[in-house]
Amino acid sequence: MALLTFKNLKGDIFGGITAGIVALPLALAFGIQAFGGINDPQASSMGALAGLVGATMLGFFASLFGGTHSQISGPTGPMTVITASLISGAWVSSQGNFTAVLIAMSLAGIFCGLFQILFGIIRIGKYVRYIPYPVLSGFMSGIGVIIILQQIYPLLGLKSPVLVVDMIGEFVERAQAGISLIALLLGLGTVLIIQLFPKVTKKIPATLVALIVMTIISLFTGIDSLLTIGDIPAGLPMPFFTKIDMTGLEWWPLIEAAIIPGLTLAGLGSIDTLLTSVVADNITKTKHQSNKELIGQGIGNAIAGLFAGISGAGATMRTVVNVKSGGRTQLSGMIHALFLLAILLGLGSLVKYVPLSVLAGILITVGWGIIDFRGFRDLKKIPKADAFVLIVVFLTTVFVDLLTAVGIGMVIACVLFMKRMGDLAEGSYVTMDAAHEESPWSDEGGIPEAVKHQICIQRFHSPIFFGSVTGFNRIMQQVPEDAKVVILRMKHVKFMDQSGVYAMETAIKELQSRGILVLMTIIRPQPQYLLEKMKVIPLLVPAEHTFKTFEDCTEFLKQLNLK
Repeated sequence: MALLTFKNLKGDIFGGITAGIVALPLALAFGIQAFGGINDPQASSMGALAGLVGATMLGFFASLFGGTHSQISGPTGPMTVITASLISGAWVSSQGNFTAVLIAMSLAGIFCGLFQILFGIIRIGKYVRYIPYPVLSGFMSGIGVIIILQQIYPLLGLKSPVLVVDMIGEFVERAQAGISLIALLLGLGTVLIIQLFPKVTKKIPATLVALIVMTIISLFTGIDSLLTIGDIPAGLPMPFFTKIDMTGLEWWPLIEAAIIPGLTLAGLGSIDTLLTSVVADNITKTKHQSNKELIGQGIGNAIAGLFAGISGAGATMRTVVNVKSGGRTQLSGMIHALFLLAILLGLGSLVKYVPLSVLAGILITVGWGIIDFRGFRDLKKIPKADAFVLIVVFLTTVFVDLLTAVGIGMVIACVLFMKRMGDLAEGSYVTMDAAHEESPWSDEGGIPEAVKHQICIQRFHSPIFFGSVTGFNRIMQQVPEDAKVVILRMKHVKFMDQSGVYAMETAIKELQSRGILVLMTIIRPQPQYLLEKMKVIPLLVPAEHTFKTFEDCTEFLKQLNLK
């Protein structure tokens, strides 16, 4: 809590309240989306409550214990997509038992928090920077498309399926059953206000204006069939186990079923949060503490899960609104959460009339904003490997699931990266002898002219690792038949792995079997350590045949009396 300060109290209060106003419709919308796969009249009100509780608990405790000065946390699109899949699965497997749904969501949220705390403790936060842009682009774009596809149904006054395949395949059939023109007009009006109102003023959040205006309009339609949020229970949130009958519950199967979804939420939430932390740093010119932020997010998500709120992460749009409105410290995030708590304590009855099509309009604009159109526009310009990764991750995200998409994307990106590095390394191994046209390095002038034709100099310019072994072997096989000495110049080899050492060992043995003397110059610390650990030095190449400078090697050559 070292970042908590009251030096910017006025700005933090205004920023927190403004962020809370923006967060309110999003918390409601994301909560209802999470429960969208449940075919029950109570689902909307339960979802809205879960969204508000999640935004309140996570928003407060992530700010209190986190490591980003002005971050606002709450339900986000990526996290909601995972939660929606979890809840719908629990609903189907339990044959419509709300108790099972509540337990599954709550336990997954608690595990999400515990995993994030663990991530922070083992200091995994710094590795997020190594996720390639094509993976993030395809992933986020896929999430945006899922949100839009799912919200098309409530936009038309219909109930949305859970799976994307069903959303596409069942659309015509469900649309034929009856589209609500009023719901469609309200949703489109919401989108229109969100797009146009910022051109009038940016001081008032467009999403809140759209929510209020379109809800008031809906009240004058007088159509009872219009789907709305419904009653939200007022009062302090209570732990989930106080809301269910604990008698006869077998906890271990429930815990086992919640661990994997919890891990998925933790991984996704950590990525989402730390990317938002970077955005906050860029705006405020500060430096977040990534591992502390993960611990704060973990505490917040665990408490949110304990109180039956949906899991969330650092929210980019709400964070930017907070900063632009004056929020500069963690206090702003806590004030944002207290504002939402006030809604829970007594103002919940005011939102029960909000049409689901209006919330769908809000989420469609959110989904549209998540899609990386720039990445798709540049597909023909970027390397084919990057374009391939982006498309694969995008399609996997939309039609399979998010965790698989990230996993596949990372594997493909790593393999292609190693291929690129291997190709680069292959071209950097240069076989040198007296007949070669390339000029010698500045320190190679001392080799006696009479014996140059018997000496082959191998210059390595990059790491020798599994990705470059093929090129290494190809070049090492090109040593001239009449060579009596091969000098391996290791000056620019900063890294070797096991594959590289084995390839080096095999090449040296092959050269020595031909009666060729192998020398090494300027071995860097990591390769030196590994070569000695694997006994290549001194068993294959004696220590006296390794040199700290090429000049020392030249003096050794002069003493050999080569003929």
